[in-house]
Amino acid sequence: MKKSLKKIYKSDLFKEFFDNEKSSGLVLIGCTIVSLFIANSIFGAQYHHTWETLIGGQSIEYWINDGLMTIFFLLIGLELEREIYLGELSNIKDALLPIFAALGGMLIPAGLFLMDNYGEATQSGAGIPMATDIAFALGVLSLLGNRVPLSLKVFLTALAVIDDLGAILVIAAFYTKTISFTYLFSALGVLLAMFIMNRMKVIKLFPYLIGGVIMWYFMLHSGIHATITGVLLAFVIPFENGEKKSISYKLQHFLHKPVGFFILPLFALANTAIVLGSNIGEILEQHYSLGIAMGLVIGKPVGIALFSFIAVSLGLCKLPDDLNWKTIIAVGFLGGIGFTMSIFITLLAFDDHEIINNAKFVILLSSLTAGIIGFFFLKQTLKEKHNGNAN
Repeated sequence: MKKSLKKIYKSDLFKEFFDNEKSSGLVLIGCTIVSLFIANSIFGAQYHHTWETLIGGQSIEYWINDGLMTIFFLLIGLELEREIYLGELSNIKDALLPIFAALGGMLIPAGLFLMDNYGEATQSGAGIPMATDIAFALGVLSLLGNRVPLSLKVFLTALAVIDDLGAILVIAAFYTKTISFTYLFSALGVLLAMFIMNRMKVIKLFPYLIGGVIMWYFMLHSGIHATITGVLLAFVIPFENGEKKSISYKLQHFLHKPVGFFILPLFALANTAIVLGSNIGEILEQHYSLGIAMGLVIGKPVGIALFSFIAVSLGLCKLPDDLNWKTIIAVGFLGGIGFTMSIFITLLAFDDHEIINNAKFVILLSSLTAGIIGFFFLKQTLKEKHNGNAN
């Protein structure tokens, strides 16, 4: 039964996930270009003011970043859960390669950032280059078409999902300034109640969604970033056996398009309204700028390739037959496309609006650089591999 479910997972839900993510990546690119254009036009001031419009005492941007992004994290949690039960992470031997790759892709970039910023006021930005944008990375990968081996798509997907989990843990651990234990324990109490519902085989989705909203409210006032609620909720929603009739599968299937084509584009529009001045050279010389750029463009491919090589050399896992170290390095560059998660962490790491604006610009520039290098490197590598097989 588990074998057949894995087959369904890889041929059905994975294909849907990959197709949605690559399309979403193209939409995100379009939204980012539009946002940058408007922000630097004569309508720039009005555009910024629009996102600061108050609704219920908070800005539209706040509701997007603290509210709608919780749904994005819920989808990440559901994808991670499915990976653990049926996907690349269900077999520890197979899982170790993307786990080590993700670990290296987080530690090395953070280390490079701290080399430039340790002791500075901006050292809190160490989490910025640790993240990978799944939609953008898979979007770039999809441009190479059928030449990309399935194992490479699965590896990048598993790597990015683990990477996002790491970013979520970093947010929870290092970007929480003050904690209200009353609200925190109330949130955990709701989580416990939903866990008990899970164990009692309550398989209606509505009670979990209501519990999730209540938990989000308590988490919002606890001091811990409310978006963490999404991941916690994902793991108490009954997975059952992962078949199409399970509420976990149905919810994940339902959320793909709203997240990919509404929530993330809205996040991009609200958070990439970056004003580009004439002092770009000065921006790039800042310690935090160098840390972000080095982390995403250098740290990501080095960390992913190095830790993968160590894991394989120690015999903990093996490289898939249709991959080689050049393809792993190329995917490492694609891992340097930070974008959504990097910008999200920037908003938590810094308070200064000028630094936030500049950091966003560097994230976009670095992600673009890493994506272009990864694309052409992988294109050349796959071409060499194809020619080698032909001979």
